Amino acid sequence: MRYGGQALCGAVLVLSFIFVAGCLGEGDTGADGKVLVAVTIPPQAEFVEAVGGDRVDVMVLVGPGDSPHTYEPTPGQLARLGEAAMYARVGSGVEVENAWMKKIAGLNPDMLVVDCSEGIEIVDGDPHIWLSPKNAATMVRNICDGLSAVDPDGKATYEANRDRYLAELRALDTEIVASLDGHEGKAVLVYHPAWGYFARDYGLVLIPIEEEGKEPTPQGLQHLIDQARAENISVVFASPEQSTRSAEVVAEEINGSVVLVSPLDERYLENMRDVAGAFAGSP
Repeated sequence: MRYGGQALCGAVLVLSFIFVAGCLGEGDTGADGKVLVAVTIPPQAEFVEAVGGDRVDVMVLVGPGDSPHTYEPTPGQLARLGEAAMYARVGSGVEVENAWMKKIAGLNPDMLVVDCSEGIEIVDGDPHIWLSPKNAATMVRNICDGLSAVDPDGKATYEANRDRYLAELRALDTEIVASLDGHEGKAVLVYHPAWGYFARDYGLVLIPIEEEGKEPTPQGLQHLIDQARAENISVVFASPEQSTRSAEVVAEEINGSVVLVSPLDERYLENMRDVAGAFAGSP
């Protein structure tokens, strides 16, 4: 298991949650009357806020700078989850969900758990489904259905907001296609293989340094360096949420540079435009 906490720590967190949740009691809305919705990662917060508007309050489990591959919820987060009406899980195999979702759902049986990945094809076990505007549209529809179920009075509002945001996602897709026009087949060197769905959608070839959470061997690293030189690549894309050491080694060997692009930026539309521009503009 690739999680930093010990089994004892996990047990303490669960027991802490049971005690605090028992003191709080059940609740579908906060003190302000809003529907409390929990999500796993920051991009989902934009999806929920876009659909829910001022009817929802969003709690993000894995905050900025943290990695969903290694994160463990705090006792305070687990306690607040006891008040949530809905949890929108990514559902594609994100490791923090694999480790904690069953416990979270079991400790709050009244909370609706929405699988945002329903209707999305998971490719090669890659959990980063949100990094495709087309997949994001499906996630937004699933979120809308969930909000309508836990708050039927808001259904018309949710559906109108959903349709507006889906139009923004379609416009985003059109912009990215235009941004990457003429770059079909371009090789993009990345530290973490988060951008597979993006590459698939827009005809890019992803070359990852890290695979399955493991650093490359010295031989593997040399192969990547040779490949980058052969492809005339001079930019290595890395994530601010993870170590850039290997990315910097490769960049130095190819006389290139490291550019940070985040798969977890909460400004989803803006971030995806920025990433497309960075991929298009890299040598």
